[in-house]
Amino acid sequence: MLTRLHGGHVVDPVNGVDQIGDLYLEDGRIVAPPEGRSPDADYDVSGHVVMAGAIDIHSHIAGGNVNSARLLLPEMHRSIRARLDGTPLSTAKWSTFETGRLYAQMGFTTVVEPAVAPHHALHAHMELGDVPIIDKGALTVLGNDDFLLRALRAGESETAIADYVAQTVEATGTLGLKCINPGGAEAFKQNMRSFGLDEIVPFYGVTSRQIFQSLQRATGRVGIPHPLHLHMNNLGVAGNIETALETIDAADGLPMHLAHVQFYAYGLEGKNAFSSAGARLAAKINANKNISVDVGQVMFGDTVTISSDVLRQFNSLSGAIPKKGVIFDGDANGGGVVPYAYRISNYYNAIQWAAGLELFLLIEDPMQVFFTTDHPNGGPFTTYPDLFALLMSAELRAQWMERLPADVLEMTTLPSIKREYSLYEIATMSRAGPARLYGFEDRGRLDDGAIADVAVYKQQTDKAGMFRNAALVFKDGELVVRDGAVTRYTKGKTLRIRPGYDRAIEKRLDAYYDELYGLPRSAFDVPEAALAGKSVFAEVACRN
Repeated sequence: MLTRLHGGHVVDPVNGVDQIGDLYLEDGRIVAPPEGRSPDADYDVSGHVVMAGAIDIHSHIAGGNVNSARLLLPEMHRSIRARLDGTPLSTAKWSTFETGRLYAQMGFTTVVEPAVAPHHALHAHMELGDVPIIDKGALTVLGNDDFLLRALRAGESETAIADYVAQTVEATGTLGLKCINPGGAEAFKQNMRSFGLDEIVPFYGVTSRQIFQSLQRATGRVGIPHPLHLHMNNLGVAGNIETALETIDAADGLPMHLAHVQFYAYGLEGKNAFSSAGARLAAKINANKNISVDVGQVMFGDTVTISSDVLRQFNSLSGAIPKKGVIFDGDANGGGVVPYAYRISNYYNAIQWAAGLELFLLIEDPMQVFFTTDHPNGGPFTTYPDLFALLMSAELRAQWMERLPADVLEMTTLPSIKREYSLYEIATMSRAGPARLYGFEDRGRLDDGAIADVAVYKQQTDKAGMFRNAALVFKDGELVVRDGAVTRYTKGKTLRIRPGYDRAIEKRLDAYYDELYGLPRSAFDVPEAALAGKSVFAEVACRN
């Protein structure tokens, strides 16, 4: 069926398009205007903005930590509106079903879960398979695992490390590699309660710097499109701007992605010894084009923090709101769940909010910075429309700043920043940039041959309202949302890569698993047969 979207404001940064025009969809793809044919379905979208489906590069939507949060906070399930009857986990907040629905109604068509533990990958994929409409992907977590740390201690070659990385990514069915507080979780097991860039992991004799540099080189060596996705040391600690700056220097010019950097943009100025260092971090990123970042914006309200940085989560327990949490110190990273409430009247929370916006507004290249709230750590993904509105309006930011504690404004440069994002920059940050970051050649764009993932928004002054309820959303060419309501539930794909490696590493891993667990290594793989009816995999090409 040939579908035409007629007369919309088409915004497609990949192809430099920012003008009124028509878009044609057929057989799940965007097609060139056909000669001599009339459309089977014709939509008048004049007065609307037409963009590719949005891509969220970092959102915790599946896995053990997410489910622990659901179990920990039954009161959050009851406090929100009634769910659709008969849907899976219909009484749970951010259930798999609701995740797909809520993303789709905002015009999102692809979302990446950024932290899947290798031994829990099968469960995570089964959960991702339950998320309707949107396409999904994930990142595999390494950096605190015994096999890697043993190999680094023994001084094994970069080739051996690269083979291990490639085999693990392929076996877990993901898009690349995430490293979380490298060495920190292992140090936590030995009762260390802080862990810096050059501190040594007990028993292994390697530093955090050595761990992530090794994984960074391995990621590039095996052709994984997405650079190493790094959760740095000292998250949330006053003065941690120095750690962030040193980490960027330690990248040595190689590509690297830094996760939720707002949580590292803190200085020590002021009477509270806690200030925004967003301007310093933004300047460093502007000077290092090999670095990309997502922000992890804090948005005021109730949420829950979930992370495999078990060291930091343990240290955060005392600040839990309400006073409860979960810490589990399992294989490799373990994890922690700590509920929290960000309040606009709280000095520290207000600094966090301001620091995130400074990063968005002071990083010059929208292809280097990506919107996230690190869902749900800085706030739920449902606050993205409000975040877009703040980026697009200096007046709206000023209204919010009037409600902040007076001494906060002295500790941030935000009041002096008048930049306002354009629709073109929003599309770059949420469509074109994410596609390039993950090596997606078939989405984030609106040219001939791209997947027909399209979001249409009614142009209006209220930008939060505009992005909260898309007028139309097409997934693979099918209309799935009209006027902010899902009209059709489809099954999305799970995106993965298959980097090449020397199969000899499998024999080593077989022997390792037999020695430690008495189980074959394959017991932790993700066989596609186990996901029959759950997930449909689609492969993303490696760079080599």
